[in-house]
Amino acid sequence: MTHDDMLRAATTPGHDLWPYRPITAPGGPAWPDGRRLAVYVAVGLEEYRFGVGRTEDVVPDVTAPDLVNTSWRDYGNRVGAFRLLERLDRAGIPPTVLLNTAVYDTAPGLVAEARRLGAEFVGHGISNSDSLAGMSSAQEAAYLAAVAARIAAEEGTAPGGWSSPWLTQTTSTVDNLAATGYRYLLDLRIDDRPVTITTPSGPITALPYALEVNDSTTVIGRGASAGEFADMIVDEFDELLERSADQPLVMSVVVHSFISGAPFRLRALDRALRHMTERRDAVWFTQPRAIAAHLAAHGTDVGRTA
Repeated sequence: MTHDDMLRAATTPGHDLWPYRPITAPGGPAWPDGRRLAVYVAVGLEEYRFGVGRTEDVVPDVTAPDLVNTSWRDYGNRVGAFRLLERLDRAGIPPTVLLNTAVYDTAPGLVAEARRLGAEFVGHGISNSDSLAGMSSAQEAAYLAAVAARIAAEEGTAPGGWSSPWLTQTTSTVDNLAATGYRYLLDLRIDDRPVTITTPSGPITALPYALEVNDSTTVIGRGASAGEFADMIVDEFDELLERSADQPLVMSVVVHSFISGAPFRLRALDRALRHMTERRDAVWFTQPRAIAAHLAAHGTDVGRTA
C-alpha cells in the first residue's frame, strides 16, 4: 500500500449510511403545542431461552444449570415490569415496550397489562437469547417478518419500530427493516434529532435511542448505582431541555423489567421521573409512533409510511 493509499484509508469514512449534519443545522418541526423536547421511556420486556444463547446476568460465572440469573430475569416479568409500568402510568408517561414476542407465550398477563396502559409495542426479536449477528440476509429478513407478524396478530397492527436484541446489526439490517415495513429504528444514538437513513428498499428513520441512559449498559455493564443512574437521567433531561430552546430535540430513557424493576432501583428511577414531569408544560412525553406520525405530518420522511 502506497503512502497515498494509507492516507485515503485513514481519512475516508467507514460507511455512508447517513449524511453528516451538525447540530447547528436547522432542526425539524416543533412538537405538538409548541413543546421543544420529546421524551419517550422504553421498557424492555424480554424472554431468554434457558441455557441457550446470550443472557443478561447480574451474578457472573454461575455454573449450569444457572437458576440464579434465570430467577433474576424471571423476577422482571413476574414483578418488576408491572411496577415499572405502574410508575410510568402514575407519571403520565405512555410506555414504549421493546418486546420479545416469546413474552406473549411465557407472560401473557404482562403483555395484557402493557396493552391496557396504552403501550406501543416495538419489535425486539423473538427471544433475547437471539442475535442478528451471523444471520444471512434471507434469514434476517424472515426473522424480522416473523416478529412483525406475531405482533400484528396479537395487537391488530404491525409494529412501526424495531430495536435489535443486544443492539446487533448485519450489513443488511436497515435495508431488511425497510423492506419488511418497519419505519423507524430504536438502536442508534446518531443525534439528538431523528435521522433518516436511505436504503435500497426506502428510508427508515433512526429515532434517538439512549445507549448510556440505559440501565443495561450502565447499571449492569458498568456497575452504576441506582442513584447514579437516576442522576444521569436528570442531567440528560436538564441539558437537553435547555438545548431544545434552539431546536426541537428527542430524549429517550431505556429500562428493563429485571433491572430498574428492582425495588431499590425503582425508587431512584421514580425520583428522576418526577423531576422530568415537573416540566410537563415544556415537554412532550410520548411514544416513537407519535414522533414518527408528527414528522410525517410535517413532510419529513419516516420510513415508508406515516
